[in-house]
Amino acid sequence: MKPEKHNQMSSNLEFDIVKNSFEWLSAQRIQSVKELSSTLSAHALWVLPNPYITRLIVEQDNDGSWNSSIRDTARACSALSTEGIVFMASARWLLARKRENSWNRDVYDTAYALAALADMGTQDKDGCNWLSENYCPAWEQVGTTSLIITALKKQDNLAKTRTFETFIQEKARWILSKRRTDDGWKHISTSNLAIQALLLAGFKDEVEDSVHWLLENVHENGAWGNKDDDINATALTLSTLGLYRKI
Repeated sequence: MKPEKHNQMSSNLEFDIVKNSFEWLSAQRIQSVKELSSTLSAHALWVLPNPYITRLIVEQDNDGSWNSSIRDTARACSALSTEGIVFMASARWLLARKRENSWNRDVYDTAYALAALADMGTQDKDGCNWLSENYCPAWEQVGTTSLIITALKKQDNLAKTRTFETFIQEKARWILSKRRTDDGWKHISTSNLAIQALLLAGFKDEVEDSVHWLLENVHENGAWGNKDDDINATALTLSTLGLYRKI
């Protein structure tokens, strides 16, 4: 079989999988901010009609946050930014909750907040320094490290600097070293966070087999999940596939 013929067949198969997955998503009850945000992002990356924009915006509180939660607010802001929508009140809400260069001295709150701020065009080098300087064995997990890479890379890209590039490259290679022999990581959602971080860090060629692994592990109905069908895992996977095609 000629390579171009094989590539065309693979592309058609991927399109069918993606189409089925979006159809599955459209039939689900998507209510949480986390699920709305990931589903909105998936539609944006595939340039599809996006009814989830309005649904997410109406969930916003008067102070600019979502559920007075740093992570929910950050997820929502990052998702809306994929459609070019930025609420500066939300950026101000996030910045007002930073203490001693971090958010709650929590790696997840801080990484999500920094990524969202970057998506909204707001630099925060002190928060990035806190993440890189406080990296420790407790954070040395694939999902956690992937979130840190994503936050630092987005902030570096916004500032047009390479301040954290050495750190990013080192941690990206560590994530690759933790990949299983089947080219995935332990969980579907973790694998998506890893692939997305590696794509941002410039490792597109290195994750090609992992993208194929995602496609091979779709459920018959078009959903993804470790065992059961999972809305967030499905939306994350669709976003990963969209990002892979875009970069």
